[in-house]
Amino acid sequence: MNKNTHSVRVSDGHRIAVTVYFPSEEPKGHIHILHGMAEHSGRYEGFANFLIEHGYVVSMHDHRGHGQTSAINESPKGYFADQQGFERVVSDVHEVLDFVRADQHLPPVILFGHSMGSFIARRYTELYSDTLSKVIFCGTGAASVTHQAGHVLAKSLAKLQGKTKESPLLDKLSFGNFNRSFSNTQTDFDWLSSDSSEVAKYLADEDCGFLATNQFYVDLTDGILTLSKEEEINKIRKDLPILLISGAEDPVGGFSKGIWKVAKSYQSCGLTNVTVQLFEGKRHEILNEVNRQEVYNKIIWWLEKE
Repeated sequence: MNKNTHSVRVSDGHRIAVTVYFPSEEPKGHIHILHGMAEHSGRYEGFANFLIEHGYVVSMHDHRGHGQTSAINESPKGYFADQQGFERVVSDVHEVLDFVRADQHLPPVILFGHSMGSFIARRYTELYSDTLSKVIFCGTGAASVTHQAGHVLAKSLAKLQGKTKESPLLDKLSFGNFNRSFSNTQTDFDWLSSDSSEVAKYLADEDCGFLATNQFYVDLTDGILTLSKEEEINKIRKDLPILLISGAEDPVGGFSKGIWKVAKSYQSCGLTNVTVQLFEGKRHEILNEVNRQEVYNKIIWWLEKE
């Protein structure tokens, strides 16, 4: 296995921290991983190693306002851009993939997005589905009136307090209720995984669990509302294989209800290859759950079944 790290300058001058892993043999596929909110791509190294062992090139990057990308730009954590930040991070994916694949003879891209990364991946899929061979949306959710109300509130707070102001209010409104469905919780982040050691690692990571800014919530809610529109979903090529994979007890996915809602929205738009895989009793970060090996194996099975 070869691991390469890069600082990729994208079209607006921002630098994106990128990591690429190459297997020792001829690659059977190329998987690009998009991490979630208030975390970073380094948390996916175990999953990446598993994929590399199965013959895949794996690439991933830290989004704006996250991880090493935030550090090398000396930019605020939890902040995308002054305006149209969600579309900007989607464009980053496109430019990063152009860099990774330049002068490489690689199979078509398989896109994997978790949580916030799944929303970015879903929007990317609407814009660039012809460049993708398969997509996996992990720990995703459905748009709701809560996102509409949150968008209005976030815009007001950004105007009143400033775009780069951290927002404990929006954080509480977004995640404050996620723990309530679980008994004997020990931390504010037990909703992430039933594996307490993985929750402890998250809490100990200075690049995880930080407060996002007012403008971040403006951008994220705007992105979720946009990608959920029927006219945007209709841009996806109809035969694209899509896997929606989640813990059945994931509050982001509405405890499974939101996952089925997303699947039905795709099917109603004529997409013909949509698969739902739920893991009973498991929470938001299924790649860090107690049954993670089962999750890994299910993903490989889906990737290679056709």
